[in-house]
Amino acid sequence: MLVGIDLGTTNSLIGVWREGRSQLIPNALGHLLTPSAVALDEAGHTLVGLAARERAVAAPDSAQLGFKRWMGTDRSLPLGKRTLRAEELSAMVLQSLKADAESFLGQPVHEAVITVPAYFNEAQRRATRQAGELAGLKVERLLNEPTAAGLAYGLQERPDHSAFLVFDLGGGTFDVSVLEYFEGVVEVRASAGDTRLGGEDFSLVLARLFAEKALPAGEREAWLGGRQWLHMVEQGKRELGEAASAKLRMVWQGRELSQDLERASYERACAELLQRLRRPIERALGDAQIDPAGLAEVVLVGGASRMPMVRQLVTRLFQRLPLRTIDLDQAIAQGAAVLAGLKSRDIALQEVVLTDVMPYSLGVVATESIQGRVINDRFSPIIERNTPVPVSREECYFTVRDNQTQVLIDVRQGESPVGSENLQLGTVEIEVPAAPAGQVRVDVRFSYDVNGLLDVDVRESQTGKLRNALIRTAQHEMSEDAVQAALAGLRELKRHPREEQENRYLIERARRLFEDRLGEDRRWVQTCLSAFELVLDSQDARVIRQARQTLREQLDHLDPGFRF
Repeated sequence: MLVGIDLGTTNSLIGVWREGRSQLIPNALGHLLTPSAVALDEAGHTLVGLAARERAVAAPDSAQLGFKRWMGTDRSLPLGKRTLRAEELSAMVLQSLKADAESFLGQPVHEAVITVPAYFNEAQRRATRQAGELAGLKVERLLNEPTAAGLAYGLQERPDHSAFLVFDLGGGTFDVSVLEYFEGVVEVRASAGDTRLGGEDFSLVLARLFAEKALPAGEREAWLGGRQWLHMVEQGKRELGEAASAKLRMVWQGRELSQDLERASYERACAELLQRLRRPIERALGDAQIDPAGLAEVVLVGGASRMPMVRQLVTRLFQRLPLRTIDLDQAIAQGAAVLAGLKSRDIALQEVVLTDVMPYSLGVVATESIQGRVINDRFSPIIERNTPVPVSREECYFTVRDNQTQVLIDVRQGESPVGSENLQLGTVEIEVPAAPAGQVRVDVRFSYDVNGLLDVDVRESQTGKLRNALIRTAQHEMSEDAVQAALAGLRELKRHPREEQENRYLIERARRLFEDRLGEDRRWVQTCLSAFELVLDSQDARVIRQARQTLREQLDHLDPGFRF
């Protein structure tokens, strides 16, 4: 069975194409959204999803959120006594989604289409593939998130030469892509974005505004670092999306903090973030050579696009209301499920060819000679960003020293004019005959395919000697031994069965509410929680099911504004 997965910074979803449509799959709690969160409870059991997100509020040191931002780096993140890479944490989320799908579909799931931000570089894409492999999935295709949104909106069913701009602001990343449909081909004309900009940054701005009003200067950083404010701020963002003001309140270190915040002041504080959204839009339109008036639609996706200030920015920039008829959190997953159906050759789907583009330029580190002066460490692009793939390009280079006998081709990805500032993908070395500087030519050909494989041919012109290498990310990629060790470690983790996940979620939610409240409310939560834990000790499934429903209703009564 082939499924489509939106592996998000804040939430993840899984879907499948069946009965002629994309169908999203609920998790063990009955929700379509599974928070991209991993935590450990007091007994050392691993929690994934909503229970882990609640645990992050009560015990932030035992949980990890937002780790997608570290995909493709060598950064390790603490989880209890262990440290894990973003790939391993993401694999736990994928394993949870895979288990949900297998329970829902009644059959094993072995293959997946996984979406990635269009602006992910090669290291980040490789890390996503490895996360899938660690979760026991063959990653059939990495699909750019804006392209997935285009499929969800039926771009392939529009008239020929219809151009769309997809504005995708998720929890941790921002993408903008220009797509065009013609003669059965969905082509990405250009992509741009910011992998360090998303809804979490807007949450942090609101948290800082609250801290400035509610706490003395000496306590603010400790409060912000603890991140117990996560739930309060998310609720505040929702309220400010619907009203001109909101009252934010929480309990911290035994005292209640409360502040009224205005939407206008919040939007002013976000001015710098809003400005950062403009540049990728301008770059994508410029690279695609499309005037905004030539766009058939502007499509909004990503949960953070719900904020009124974001919708207003897009409306002002394009002088039209953006299209957002599909749930902003679900569009990408639905598109991934459409591609899963195309890959499975479902007869209900007309064959569509998807073309993608290089999100970053590929080139080599070179030496230039300008007015007799030698300048080292220059970046020489061979395949420019936003070139459609698959693609093959060739450039020629010459020796720079007398009697030089070797040439090192240092392959890089990025946009900096300084070669060493771009991401190194690998190196290829070739021997050349000794001769005066500039007399020996080396031809370098890059061939890049939709699966992210870069084939490098380096040919020395005088002798015809050829060196070939299949370049994959070298800098932060997990070695095969590291992958096997990670698999063993994941197998050893103590996990809660799917049927226990809602119990753990309700317990963590009750604990969070106990921390948030004071007085009679706090005592009432304690009583409800204790009663539920006593029922769990009975191990009677029927009684536990009834008690679970009762506790859920009790918590909803105390926390009526809670929405997931």
